[in-house]
Amino acid sequence: MDVFVSDVSGKEFPISEKVSGSLVRESLMKLIQQDQPKFSRASTLSLTELNSYREKYISGFLMDETEQLSNLERKVLDTMKNSDTISDKLQESDDINQSFGARVADKVASFGGSWKFIIMFSCFIFVWILLNVIVFANKGFDPYPFILLNLILSCIAALQAPVIMMSQNRQEEKDRERAKNDYMVNLKSELEIRVLHEKIDHLIMHQQQELIEIQKVQIEMLKDILTNQKPLS
Repeated sequence: MDVFVSDVSGKEFPISEKVSGSLVRESLMKLIQQDQPKFSRASTLSLTELNSYREKYISGFLMDETEQLSNLERKVLDTMKNSDTISDKLQESDDINQSFGARVADKVASFGGSWKFIIMFSCFIFVWILLNVIVFANKGFDPYPFILLNLILSCIAALQAPVIMMSQNRQEEKDRERAKNDYMVNLKSELEIRVLHEKIDHLIMHQQQELIEIQKVQIEMLKDILTNQKPLS
């Protein structure tokens, strides 16, 4: 297998990964020259090393914008390096972080704020009053003014209110997490587009150089043909 030696690391790489320094963008060239001052347009490096400097350039761009990388931005860069998908990891973490108490609070809030609960509880109150007023002639276990019923209603309200507030706090926390997740996805999309632009520019420059080389060869062939035709005339 044909190999070449990189001027950046001095290591051998397959010839298919060879990239000329003349094809490297100016911003990346400055970044490479910070580590290798002798690197020039005539030097060569591997595609793997070029991608590494692209990631380093993106990290530097984020550092310039925010002065320090946040945990979210580090996660985005890690997913870019590992070619992972952010949305899958976010879904997994959301499922893992849900405790038993949180699930119970969500269920209670969901049931307590439904028409099913209102209808069932209205029927319970109606039956309670009916039994005490009509069946037991207001001499039953809870005669008018239904002190026991009021106590039960107060206890239910006292327990239900904090559980619903717990669920609402969890919902606010979920909204904040969704906002962070949206930021991470949007940031990764922006960075992926930047890298894609770099790769497309590199590809265009590489193709242009190949076309120039082909044109040079064709011009040399035409010169040879013209030179061979002169004695005949």
